[in-house]
Amino acid sequence: MTDEDYMRRALEQARLAYEKDEVPVGAVVVCRDRIIARAHNLTETLTDVTAHAEMQAITAAADALGGKYLDPCTLYVTVEPCVMCAGALGWSQIGRIVYGASDPKRGFAAFAPQALHPKTEVTAGVLEEECAALMKQFFKEKRR
Repeated sequence: MTDEDYMRRALEQARLAYEKDEVPVGAVVVCRDRIIARAHNLTETLTDVTAHAEMQAITAAADALGGKYLDPCTLYVTVEPCVMCAGALGWSQIGRIVYGASDPKRGFAAFAPQALHPKTEVTAGVLEEECAALMKQFFKEKRR
């Protein structure tokens, strides 16, 4: 499967979040060409500000692998990780991060670009328009 294929799986998760009135961010973790974790934002459901899609995905992936390091894995996430998530991804030593839409207000690239592990590769802009459109639609509805 391609980066776009895996990002579509992350978008499925984002749509699940949207249906639950959560900020629509979705994530999947792929290890050796297999999805080992799927997650979406649960901050409202769990009343937990740390329950971002990436945090849920890290926990599920570590559980699936039986260890805390995710260096052979790739995280696909619909929106650029925030500083908190980037820090956790750094500690997990994830091998690669692929994200869709940039987040200039809260994304790690502007505020903490060194938070990731030095060996982590980052690919930005995969299905960017689709990922951004879902976020824009969610917040447009919230402002009504």
